Amino acid sequence: MQNMNSLYPTDKKECYKLIHAQLKSLLENEPFVISNLSNTSALLNGALSDINWVGFYLIHNNELLLGPFQGKPACVHIPSGKGVCGSAVQKDRTQLVLDVHEFPGHIACDSASRSEIVIPIHNNGQIVGALDIDSPRIARFDSTDQEGLSEVVKILEIACDWSFIYP
Repeated sequence: MQNMNSLYPTDKKECYKLIHAQLKSLLENEPFVISNLSNTSALLNGALSDINWVGFYLIHNNELLLGPFQGKPACVHIPSGKGVCGSAVQKDRTQLVLDVHEFPGHIACDSASRSEIVIPIHNNGQIVGALDIDSPRIARFDSTDQEGLSEVVKILEIACDWSFIYP
């Protein structure tokens, strides 16, 4: 079986252009947030190299609750301000961590993870969740990833009907 990410350009900017086009097509005329997050995590998992977990956490009862993902089983509850995901939500700012072992309070759901990027997701100006991606490689993520994945989040923010989760 051919590795999915071998079908994607090795140039990161070109890869993200293709991901954005595919994502817009996947989400066209489909507002249901759970389906869209599920397909997005599957798309990113197949397209991105050197990752071992990709998924979403959603705000529920003032904490992050595990949403759709691809990878090994993960932490279900993450308090705001704890770990990389909780810090991204508390600070309302992308967290790009080159080495998670140097991040104070890192929550190790998978001991193989070495770097991580977390991007907050908004609806009507409020944080509703976060996109979280882990890699077994130190310094896997850079500014090109941050830019490309921020666009993925923007596409989701626009395409999804968040009222299913946040009436």
